[in-house]
Amino acid sequence: MATPIEMPKLGNTVEDCLLARWNKRAGENVAEGELVAEIETDKATFELTSPVGGTLLATFFQPGDLVPVFTNICVVGAPGEDAAPFQPQTPVAPAAAPAAQERTLAPQPRQAAAAAAPSNGPAAPLSPRARRFAAEHHFQPEHVSGSGPSGRVLEEDLRRLYFESPRTTTLARHLMETGFERHGEASGLVRASDLGPPPEKMSHIRERVARRLRESLAVTAQYTMNASADATGLLALRSKIKARGDALGLPAININELVMFCAVKALALMPEVNVGFADGRIYRHAGVNIGFACDTPRGLLVPVVKQADALSLAELTIRIKALSAQAADGSISPDDLTGGTFTVSNLGVYGVESFSPILNPPQVAILGVNAIALKPVRRDGVVEFVDFIGLSLTCDHQVIDGAPGARFLKICREQIERVEALAGLEL
Repeated sequence: MATPIEMPKLGNTVEDCLLARWNKRAGENVAEGELVAEIETDKATFELTSPVGGTLLATFFQPGDLVPVFTNICVVGAPGEDAAPFQPQTPVAPAAAPAAQERTLAPQPRQAAAAAAPSNGPAAPLSPRARRFAAEHHFQPEHVSGSGPSGRVLEEDLRRLYFESPRTTTLARHLMETGFERHGEASGLVRASDLGPPPEKMSHIRERVARRLRESLAVTAQYTMNASADATGLLALRSKIKARGDALGLPAININELVMFCAVKALALMPEVNVGFADGRIYRHAGVNIGFACDTPRGLLVPVVKQADALSLAELTIRIKALSAQAADGSISPDDLTGGTFTVSNLGVYGVESFSPILNPPQVAILGVNAIALKPVRRDGVVEFVDFIGLSLTCDHQVIDGAPGARFLKICREQIERVEALAGLEL
């Protein structure tokens, strides 16, 4: 019995998904649970598997089509079964045509004169000397304007165009036939060193990320402040958890999860930072939904821990690790990528000492976490070297002025420096 496969609803907020690619073609055998297609939301990429085994009878959409959820995209059944009854009626915009390849101006082998003329008109007549020049130089341009009577192409017309147009070496021509492209404008002789592989097309997710970042910078008034917090307590607590956490049933809590826990506590103390701003209005949130930047094979994602202010350190850590794993393997729900009220981005693991994180509107603040480094500190007249962790806070000046932003950064620093008491762990 033929079985249709629908575009799944991957979250409460998802109304359609992009068909990224087919992994099977019509007519091929498909095993139960085998990957049939890859689909994308504006947040992540997902794998679509077949619920039954059989033959892929028909596919109804092309890669690049934006398909509404619950719409049949293909049918699996026995060879010869009719797939027509499952054909969706919902009109879908066809996939965008690939960008036309760059037309090179390199000389081509001699062709018939008609082939050189524009498709919407007859070939311009060549004078005898012009034909001889074209044959001797293997030069037959796509378009040429003649300066002779009635548009007749003279030898000097071809000669001028020949020397003004870029020409390729034999190696360069061979590379261009294999897909290499000229980078930038060229005149004179085009050599192999002027060519390079075709540019890589951005993924659907990368395009969405790029657009959001541009929009963020365009619609907000962003400023960044930098500070540092004494990391002695962070490092001490982390060491105690590594040594005795297993015996107490604690997860492997890392520095980033400790800082996120402190950020949640800071937001509870200063809720005016835990707001959204859109269309000239400020929206206050009852709870803290903390997002965190996550580097995945599919690009940057920002999973969100909902109601983080109601979670213990261990509960928050477990949720962060689960969402991180789902983001990395592509199984995360789109609902877990939306609804954030504040974001933490940690580049300290890469040794970054300071950076300017970009806001994720409608959020009005984002905390960047930097590397831990030794700093000299004067205490009681004695200089000591103490571990400090860098913090970079970006705010939207439309909502948070410099002084409130600085106060919040101070509160974050204070929470980090008393993290051992905040955690409430008996270690």
